[in-house]
Amino acid sequence: MTPGKKLQGLVAATITPMTPDGQINLSVIRQYVDYLVSEQNVKNVFVNGTTGEGLSLSIQERKQLAEEWVCQGKDKLDHVIIHVGALSLPECQELARHAAAICASGIAVIAPFFFKPTNKDELIAFLQKVASEAPAVPFYYYHIPPLTGVKIRVEELLDGIKEWIPTFQGVKFSDTDLLDLAQCINKNEREQFAFLYGVDEQLLSALAIGANGAVGSTYNYLGQKNNLMLQAFAKPDLALARKYQFLTGEFLNFVIKLGFGVAQTKAVMTFVSGIPMGPPRHPLVDASEEFIIKAKAKLDSIVWPDGD
Repeated sequence: MTPGKKLQGLVAATITPMTPDGQINLSVIRQYVDYLVSEQNVKNVFVNGTTGEGLSLSIQERKQLAEEWVCQGKDKLDHVIIHVGALSLPECQELARHAAAICASGIAVIAPFFFKPTNKDELIAFLQKVASEAPAVPFYYYHIPPLTGVKIRVEELLDGIKEWIPTFQGVKFSDTDLLDLAQCINKNEREQFAFLYGVDEQLLSALAIGANGAVGSTYNYLGQKNNLMLQAFAKPDLALARKYQFLTGEFLNFVIKLGFGVAQTKAVMTFVSGIPMGPPRHPLVDASEEFIIKAKAKLDSIVWPDGD
């Protein structure tokens, strides 16, 4: 990992590989790291988040995965961010302390979503109690209201947040409210915070208003294509950037209509990378063979601007 380097660009929301009987499969993480770096040019990861089924894993499993990603990512990855959010504050704190002990690059936390914070002060108080357990580790808020139901605007949350959480470094913004994101970026005059967008099919829109990068599941298997989109946007060659975004969207639109979630993401990653990701954990169920056949055919049919 690269200490002090700002988190930006693409961050793969990692999948949790599992054995056929549903146990976590640590043995393929090394191959997974090498694949991301060499085949997708992705050198940042976000571990134990939504794509990684973090809330379906035990605390011990989450620790084992965090340790393996940090270990295998040493000297290969720039950032290993560990999601330590949970419904229980003591569990969040335990995971935060563990992430600090294994020298993770950063930690991230979602809002608790059963007993929910109802305003900014309640949410910040919760986040502060987690962040304070890892006082030397960069802290990120994971904003995902479609799943948590916590719709406190990030713009509001950021006002004075450094006073409460000195380690606060930014937000994984997994919402379609681009007005909220734009207000955050507009107020971030000194560019002290990173804003990483989490809705893959709308990344180009977020880049246009100033997002620093993105955290998402598609960067596991379409990282190279999305990196080319970032390069086109930076040139700037907006027409080329749009082509990449439209083609990513074409694939996602197709699979979403078939039913697309974590189980299906695992199936896509398996057939693209050749690394067995295994089944999801219940209550999720395996992707159907019909889905796999149709999704593979669709992905193979796409002609990307780089000729691949």
